[in-house]
Amino acid sequence: MSRLVTDKPVKVSIFSTPQHLCAVRAVADALCRALGFDEQSTTHVVLSLDEALTNVIRHAYGGAEDQPIEVELAALGAPRGPGLRICIRDRGRSVDPSLIRSRDLEDVRPGGLGVHIMNECMDFVEYRSAPGGGTVLTLVKRLGPAEGDTAE
Repeated sequence: MSRLVTDKPVKVSIFSTPQHLCAVRAVADALCRALGFDEQSTTHVVLSLDEALTNVIRHAYGGAEDQPIEVELAALGAPRGPGLRICIRDRGRSVDPSLIRSRDLEDVRPGGLGVHIMNECMDFVEYRSAPGGGTVLTLVKRLGPAEGDTAE
């Protein structure tokens, strides 16, 4: 395994500007490859991360480009096998996690499918209200089968 994969998570802090997303995507791509993800799984992780960050910018921060976003990427091991956990923390407008859902796929129009994409591409997706305001989104992708997966 690459030196990029360690027992310590990789932490990236960015501002809520779309121009910073490429840096986070590059970190996720490199980490997925170092962990042994295939091309399709790596693409799914990077796409899900991009959708999640775009949603933070658009919905939590209303398009403001000067707000903080923290991203933590951690390699996972036993007991469920290798994988990657991504936690995204914003300090934006809080929303009840039970109200976050994808729009109906029959409603064909641009945009609005980020939640659906994350749910399809990742093995585990969880939104939690963050202490002090904002939201923490946890995404998990496993190298192998992910039945009954959790954030651990």
